Amino acid sequence: MKKILILLLVVFLSAEFTYAQFGFGLKLGYNASKLTSEIDSIKSSMNSGFHAGAFVRFGKRVYLQPEAYYTFSGGTFEKTVGETADLWKQKVTIGTLDIPVLIGFKIIKSKLLTWRIFVGPEVSFLVNSKVTDVTLTGPIEDSDINSVNWYGQAGTGIDLWFLTLDVRYQFGFNSVINDVTKTVGTTQTTYPVNSKNNLFLVSLGFKFGG
Repeated sequence: MKKILILLLVVFLSAEFTYAQFGFGLKLGYNASKLTSEIDSIKSSMNSGFHAGAFVRFGKRVYLQPEAYYTFSGGTFEKTVGETADLWKQKVTIGTLDIPVLIGFKIIKSKLLTWRIFVGPEVSFLVNSKVTDVTLTGPIEDSDINSVNWYGQAGTGIDLWFLTLDVRYQFGFNSVINDVTKTVGTTQTTYPVNSKNNLFLVSLGFKFGG
């Protein structure tokens, strides 16, 4: 029975994409990101950024949507003692080339209005990064940021004629920053930061077809 269900799903998807509608478009949006920390004494805060890029879409009711866009994100780390004393504070900004591959379903589908839901994986390549010491010098350096990271995305979107609006959440599968080490004199301290970059994204674009 399980094999029959899988076979029917493959046949359905093959038919869906063989006679697929095709579309493409450009988009620009806002994102709020937060670099998490597994250390209780290190606080992290949200950072506002943006993303811009393009997408292609093919499929009818079920569709596949690969994308490629540049994302500017990051966050702020603050090492504290108690409630008041700040040992150091660092702002981390990250620029990445993000390539998600989403599979979606059109709940409502008409010529004027389409309501969609979607989910899929994303690979993210580091393009540029900057670590700024806001107060005292902290342990995180540019070299501590991983060059390739993996995410998952899930969200919903509305197409109104040629306009497309997406709202999605992006969650990290791996740590963008793992362990970091700071050496002061002869003393070496390791911080198991294990930070993941989670983002909330809102984008507006225009599309042709699809």
